[in-house]
Order: sequence, then C-alpha cells, then structure tokens
Amino acid sequence: MKNILVLGAGQSSPYLIKYLLDSASENSWFVTVADMNCELASSRINGNPNGNAVEFDVNDEKLRNTLIKNSDIVINFLAPPFQYLIALDCLQHSKHMISASYENPRVAELHRDAMRKGILILNEMGLDPGIDHMSAIRIINKIRERNGEIHSFISYGSGIPAPEVNANPLNYCLTWNPRNVVMAGEAGAQYMELGKIKLLPHYEVFQRTWSVDVDGVGTLEAYPNRDSLIYLDVFKLQKLHTMIRGTLRYPGWSETWNQIVRLGIPNETLKIPELCKRTNAEFTEMFLPLNASGTKFSARLANFLGINPTGKIMQNIKWLGLLDDKLIGGNPKTPAEVMVRLMSEKMMLPKGARDMVVLIHEIEAKFPNEKKREKIVSTLVEYGEPDGLTAISKTVGLPAAIAAKLILHGEIPLTGCHIPTHPMIYTKVLNELETFGIKFSERVEKI
Repeated sequence: MKNILVLGAGQSSPYLIKYLLDSASENSWFVTVADMNCELASSRINGNPNGNAVEFDVNDEKLRNTLIKNSDIVINFLAPPFQYLIALDCLQHSKHMISASYENPRVAELHRDAMRKGILILNEMGLDPGIDHMSAIRIINKIRERNGEIHSFISYGSGIPAPEVNANPLNYCLTWNPRNVVMAGEAGAQYMELGKIKLLPHYEVFQRTWSVDVDGVGTLEAYPNRDSLIYLDVFKLQKLHTMIRGTLRYPGWSETWNQIVRLGIPNETLKIPELCKRTNAEFTEMFLPLNASGTKFSARLANFLGINPTGKIMQNIKWLGLLDDKLIGGNPKTPAEVMVRLMSEKMMLPKGARDMVVLIHEIEAKFPNEKKREKIVSTLVEYGEPDGLTAISKTVGLPAAIAAKLILHGEIPLTGCHIPTHPMIYTKVLNELETFGIKFSERVEKI
C-alpha cells in the first residue's frame, strides 16, 4: 500500500482530498491529511476508512520528518513560504513532492540533488500556476508543429465569485488562502509590451489596469501578475514582442486595493507589539503621520491617500472595518495578518453562492506563406457548486491529485525539479482534466 501525505487542509484542498480518497481502494493507497486544525482535516476525510487526520505544526521538526519519512509522496498545500522547507525534507527522505505554488528559486536549485535521489519535485501544479502552463504549452507546441512563429503571448487567470453573486461592495469573495490575496503584488511585476520591458514596484501594480472581455462572463479588470518574463525561457519564446501574464478581478477592485497597498498594510515583516489589544482604527492610524491638528480621522486618511472622503474607495475601506473601534483580538503579529483577519470575517462566499474560475490565453502567431497572422483565443470558465465544492478547489486540487496518481503508477518517470511544461506531464493531466469537464474552448481570428 502506498501512503500519500497531504500537508494543509485549507480551501484549496477539498477536491484534491476527495479525489484521492475516492480512488484509494482501487489504487491501494492511504491518505493522511495534516493541518494545524485537526478538526478541519478530519472534516476533509469525512469518515473515509482510507484516510486519517493529523494535527500538524509545520515548525514541529520531529513530527514533520516522521510524517514525510512514512509517506511515498507528499502533496504540499501549505503557504508558499514553507515550500523550500518541505522540499528539503522530501529530499532528505527521498520522497516525491507536489506543490501548487510558484516554484521558489531556492527549490529550483535543488534540481541536481533531486535527480541524484531519484525523486520528482513538481511545483506549480494547480490552476494558476498549473493548468495555465499546461494549456499554454500545448497551444505553443501545436503552433510550432505548423512552423509558426509566436509574436505575442498574453495570459489571464482568476478565481472570483460567479457573475450573479453580489456579496459585498468589492465584489470579491475568498475561496482560497486569504494570505495570498493580501500579499498579491508584493514583489511588483514585470512584463514586455511591444518589445519594451515594463517594470512595476509593488505600490504601482494595482494602478496599471486594463479591461478584458470574457466570453459568457462580461468585462473584467486585469492587472500585471508577478514576473511574466521568466516564461520567455520556460516556454522558449525568444522572438515575441509582447509577454504579459495578468490577474482578473471585477472592475473596481484595484482602485480600492491600491490604497490598501499605499498605506503599507500588506506587510509580513514588521511585528507590532500587542497588536491584538488595538482597535482596527488605531491600527490604521499607525500608517498616518502624527496628528497635530485634531482633524477627524477619516478626513485625514482620505487626505493622506488623496481620495474623496465620501467616495466609493473610502466607503470600501470603511466596509472592510479599517476605521472601526472594534478590538483586533486573536494573535496577529503583522499588518498583513490583521488584513487577513478582516477579509476572512467580511469576504467569505455567501450561503447558496458559487465561485468561478477563468483562464484565458491570447496568442498571436505568424505562419510561413500566410499574409495574415492568427490570434488563438483559448478560454476556460469553470463554476463551483453552490454550498458545495468550489471551482478553485477543483481546479487547484485536481491537477495535483492526478499528478500524484501518475507518479505513483510510474507514468511520469522524471526526476529533478520541474513545473508541468514537459509533455509527459501536461498531455496526461490535461486529458484526464477534460474527463472532469475542465476543457478550454478555442477560437481563431485572422489579424
């Protein structure tokens, strides 16, 4: 019997765990789900005899190593900062590892060590990153089979409420790790447009937005996502003039979140003494210059940010609770943790509502002996189940689960550190995803 260890039982894990448990008997494997919240982990197992829940603190080195040593493969759904730590432990114990997070550069440097150990460390095996990479490289390779030359690559990803959901003023609900939402844009962004490299510091990411029309959904708002230029090498696209990866939200999100960033709230570095004893308003006051005028707090905040004191952005900031006299409570240490707490209280998906996942590729290519270029538009729109499994859970968890099955069956005989751009990975995973209804629609336009 094979032992699968799932680290993390958060919002992205339910479909992953369900797939593994539903397949356990026929594949002769056992699933251990480890999380700080053992009750949550137990709820994911839901009494299935092929699974077990374990209370798990990632900082408990002895327990961590025991769990990993006793497994055949580790599926790491912990927060991105722990990716390197878990990869090192998997390397030490010669265990395969799968993660849905962006590949940490330090993990990528373990490639030769992983090859020597005969293990596969597979990162970016979720939705975005994950399905986006696999579907993109499939299109790119089809273009190359026709001797085409790619001139422009634009890709978008999103996990948002379905269009009919209008749960809050920001039109956004948390269906995955809120920490990742709070810290989005923390490293800034870079991309290429018409042959020119564009750089954005973190405090300008949410100012550089544009509209995107999505078939069957409507108009969404895009902002640049991280470092688009690393995919020039990943996809071997050296001759194109435009390379942009963007994140999609409903219009209006970025203008409010931009002010949260300008205040400096997405900060995981500064530890504030006795933060739990402060009110939300006192916390927000910390980001403003010393008040010597006696002016009303909300007016000073609006003046500091340069926004309308009675406008929509200020109303959104108030709705988030940043001006409340309510005690923060809990045990937050950093500004980012306060923001995670506020969003978790305010922005969960309402009862009876469903979420939506959107992935789009817009790829322009020139083919020999053809006067016009082609623009391939490939779109995936997936909806979650009202009061059931979310689209995020399905599209993040299912690729990792399928990859785990393939690895345990010896159908991906790769070693080293990889992301899913190898045909041995993406062909098989995309084929099975389509059996679950996760399939892109494509149209071709002549330019």
